[in-house]
Amino acid sequence: MGAICLVTLVFMFIVPLAVASKENGKNSLSTYIVHLKKPKGVFAQAVDLDGWYRSFLPVTIPGQRTRMVFSYRNVVTGFAAKLTAEEAEAMKRKEGIKSVWPEKVYSLHTTHSPDFMGLQQNLGFWNQSNYGRGVIIGVLDTGITPGHPSFSDEGMPPPPEKWKGKCVFEGGCNNKLIGARSFVEGEVGPPADEEGHGTHTASTAGGNFVKGANVFGNANGTASGMAPLAHLAMYKVCGAGCSESAILAAMDAAVEDGVDVLSLSLGGGSIPFYMDSIALGAFTAIQKGVFVSCSAGNEGPSYGTLSNEAPWILTVGASTTDRSIAAVPKLGNGLTFDGESLYQPNDFPSTLLPLVYSGANGKAASAFCAPGSLKDVDVKGKVVLCERGGDIGRIDKGQEVKDNGGAAMILMNDKLNGFSTIADPHVLPATHVGYETGLSIQQYINSTMNPTATIIFKGTVLGKQTAPEVTSFSSRGPSLQSFGILKPDIIGPGVSILAAWPVSVENKTNTNSTFNMISGTSMSCPHLSGIAALLKSSHPDWSPAAIKSAIMTTASLVNLGGNTIVDETNTTADIFATGAGHVNPSKANDPGLIYDIQPDDYIPYLCGLNYTDEEVGTIVQQTVNCSSESTIAEAELNYPSFSILLAESGGSQTYTRTVTNVGPASSSYTYEVFVPTGVDVSVKPEEIVFTEVNQKQTYSVTFSRQKNISLPFSQGLLKWVSAQHDVNTPIVAIFE
Repeated sequence: MGAICLVTLVFMFIVPLAVASKENGKNSLSTYIVHLKKPKGVFAQAVDLDGWYRSFLPVTIPGQRTRMVFSYRNVVTGFAAKLTAEEAEAMKRKEGIKSVWPEKVYSLHTTHSPDFMGLQQNLGFWNQSNYGRGVIIGVLDTGITPGHPSFSDEGMPPPPEKWKGKCVFEGGCNNKLIGARSFVEGEVGPPADEEGHGTHTASTAGGNFVKGANVFGNANGTASGMAPLAHLAMYKVCGAGCSESAILAAMDAAVEDGVDVLSLSLGGGSIPFYMDSIALGAFTAIQKGVFVSCSAGNEGPSYGTLSNEAPWILTVGASTTDRSIAAVPKLGNGLTFDGESLYQPNDFPSTLLPLVYSGANGKAASAFCAPGSLKDVDVKGKVVLCERGGDIGRIDKGQEVKDNGGAAMILMNDKLNGFSTIADPHVLPATHVGYETGLSIQQYINSTMNPTATIIFKGTVLGKQTAPEVTSFSSRGPSLQSFGILKPDIIGPGVSILAAWPVSVENKTNTNSTFNMISGTSMSCPHLSGIAALLKSSHPDWSPAAIKSAIMTTASLVNLGGNTIVDETNTTADIFATGAGHVNPSKANDPGLIYDIQPDDYIPYLCGLNYTDEEVGTIVQQTVNCSSESTIAEAELNYPSFSILLAESGGSQTYTRTVTNVGPASSSYTYEVFVPTGVDVSVKPEEIVFTEVNQKQTYSVTFSRQKNISLPFSQGLLKWVSAQHDVNTPIVAIFE
């Protein structure tokens, strides 16, 4: 099982949103999500609400299994039930029903990363935030491994009195792992993690300190989550996919249980907010003060590929750290190149071996080293150059080389993935290199009758000055559901992240201290979830929007070398890749100013999206009349960024923002503007002055499009500067 899970989870790709329809005929049962109009008054007990829900269900005959799958009490008014297509259509016509749709199936989308982000034991922000002590992080994922040392409760206090959750691991929960339940249909018993993904993400967000963590001896050090003394609760929602009904049920339970932060490393592409169950559950969560962090998706680098776009969610893209597990290909002509591999054999010969390109026979399958494609290719005892792609896992390509007697593999990127490489636990000596490096190796092969190569394994290398870099798979904006909101919000570590794993990838049997290194926005999301927990611990009175604002306005805009952050093309990453920038936890703890948003502030924004009263009501769980609301343009929401659509024939546009002083009582700020190309920008007033903490001040920004602009978009920055703080507000102008 461990080997299978390793292959499937090394890189979690998001897949297009799919409908979980099992219908082979009109009488087949499938799971449907049913939203109801919220009744007046409050049900005294959950059983009363459940009884009302059941009144909408078709009559079942004795002995037939119950149609109800989940009954939702907190995040939405409604339920999930087994229905035929005809029954679903009939239910839509019943009084009190708002919507009925077949559930969707979503897909799953760290030793050194705390240090990379400036978190150090007994110093700075970790000390100031008390390591997240007392904060509860709820993780929706594939389950958890309770006996892992990352979930030890050494140094942990008991959970807060507000905690109402359950743990179904017999003897498996403690003061660290305080809750564990499964919502996977048909699964009885504890939420054991058979895949590894949930164990990895939970330990990234809130794992305790574990000394000597490594994989194959690499990346050795003390592992910990971002909030090592926070409590964890696991809500298993993913088995064969992550069902929409289970996700809603888990969010419903987590809110009632008393979590402070929700972390979801899963998603299903762009969808209107009133039909997006994650967005719906998240809105009720933020109404109750729960911060929600979600992965942006792994569909990059193309534009408009985001998941989890709602403005009340923190949408997290993925970047690299300054650590690589170096595997350097060396050619017979003496040239060497950068490459990576988690598997670092000690006995691989330094002598040059014959080098062959797998696609020399002209077959695409062979070029991709597809299963069965090399049986007629002479690779025995040779270093084999394989191409990335073809819907074949990177490790699977190495398995094909190994099965046919190959000595080693050089895996070259396709053009789309460019310079982005990943340290994988390969099954043979291997290295992953960038696209241009691969072309150079191909050119060398074609230049000589006897090409040769070897791989020099150098182990863990720290201090890469171009880090952080935006990785190729990280999904990009703009938000297709709301162009007036810049997404993603932030980027964080998501490439080759070492964290807890249920089994040993090295087939060790004498330890439960097992770790693995995997990649995806699934990995960057829990980094931000843990950082949000630290901020919640440090500032318990901050709202979810205030925490998000602090994260965004203090983000880093440059790499370790002081230059602009780059992407997979090795050129400057644009704003739809980075959002506000790379998270800087210590600065987020002291942002100076915050852009706060109360839950009801989203109603005029949602009405401005031209949603119907019923659609807005589905999101905010109350009756809404948009015609009587002060509807606002998308970009008028008090968000910590500006995303402006400028038509060629349009006039100027003015938007306001209100900032709250969370710095020194007496402080003043003046602005600097890095103006987007093709846009005139004016800001009023020139100075904002505060005389007390939590005082609010409002400013306005006017944007005007210049003539003869042919760019699709341009980006800039508004910076409010005081004696102690820089408050960054990114700007993107989209030219229509």
